[in-house]
Amino acid sequence: MKVSSNFDGGNIECLESGKASDIRLRIVKDNNAEFLQWFYFRLTGARNSDCRLKIENAGAVSYPSGWKEYRAVASYDREDWFRVDTNYDGKVMTINHRPDHDSVYYAMFAPYSLERHADMLARAQVSNNVRLVTLGETIDRQDLDMLVVGEDTTEKRKCWIVARQHPGETMASWWIEGFLHKLTDDNDPVARALISKAVFYIVPNMNPDGSWRGNLRTNAAGANLNREWQEPSMDRSPEVYLVREKMRETGVDFCLDVHGDEALPYNFLAGPLGIPSLSKKQSELFENFRNTLARINPDFQTVYGYPPARPGGGNLTMCSNWVAEAFGCLAMTLEQPFKDTADTPDLVHGWSPERCRKLGASSLDVLFSIANTLR
Repeated sequence: MKVSSNFDGGNIECLESGKASDIRLRIVKDNNAEFLQWFYFRLTGARNSDCRLKIENAGAVSYPSGWKEYRAVASYDREDWFRVDTNYDGKVMTINHRPDHDSVYYAMFAPYSLERHADMLARAQVSNNVRLVTLGETIDRQDLDMLVVGEDTTEKRKCWIVARQHPGETMASWWIEGFLHKLTDDNDPVARALISKAVFYIVPNMNPDGSWRGNLRTNAAGANLNREWQEPSMDRSPEVYLVREKMRETGVDFCLDVHGDEALPYNFLAGPLGIPSLSKKQSELFENFRNTLARINPDFQTVYGYPPARPGGGNLTMCSNWVAEAFGCLAMTLEQPFKDTADTPDLVHGWSPERCRKLGASSLDVLFSIANTLR
């Protein structure tokens, strides 16, 4: 038997793999940082064996509450990711599984490789009304790519979508895939109507370095990008610096920052309610957006989420707060679960890539309903 993670997005240290019933593992920290929780690895040579894969430092991760009622995902073909029996005793997390094939992958959530990311960009750029713009390079000298959908004219609403600031939150990429699929469909009446009145600036992966390295939250320098928006730099957080400069060039009427939450089994939005310059219009747009999304997609809800920041106490180092304050627009953070949705569970797949894609498509429908009121 062999455990390996030397591939795009992989993360695990194998301590012992001599017996299927006692495979000992450790999650590796983000480079230059103390965050750890994301795992993604392959097990070979254990076909038809009752495996017990023990992650021995599970109690020392960044968000140990994320293991409560959590089940890991597994896949043989890296397309269908299903949930497997997982137990956590407060220190060690154990994955119990009997593989049906010679090679099986396990992960914290369905991975989204940089190769798939490149395919998504390539498909999108050959669609009508789409351009691909490279904003610059990351610390590891990867391209930071942006898709521009629609013609940029003065009267059009400027809509920004960013995802994967935290590379381990791969559900954000699956959400983007669904959003883009609908937006670039010439036969979709909602997409056609939106493109007539808005231009979209979409950064599908804000953190390609961390994605490749198998990090949970940080880039190659160890920076948590969603705490860099007030004072980014090309040395520490070029990804944020480049996007922020482009936002200043285009202006922003709407911004959605797509994430995932380790602990809460819900889809929810965090709004700009704590920013110092919060306006009545921003508050009303936020309530309208999230209430409409809850009406059209039962996987989204408005009861559970983060407690609102006190008035004027919003953290302006975070993307949505900084953008809302800087541009006076509606800016929000969308959170999706690593686990499942408590209200609409799927016992086989949990929260899954396909459900992420559907939520992305639903979000475009909501944006269409409020587009005329963004200014």
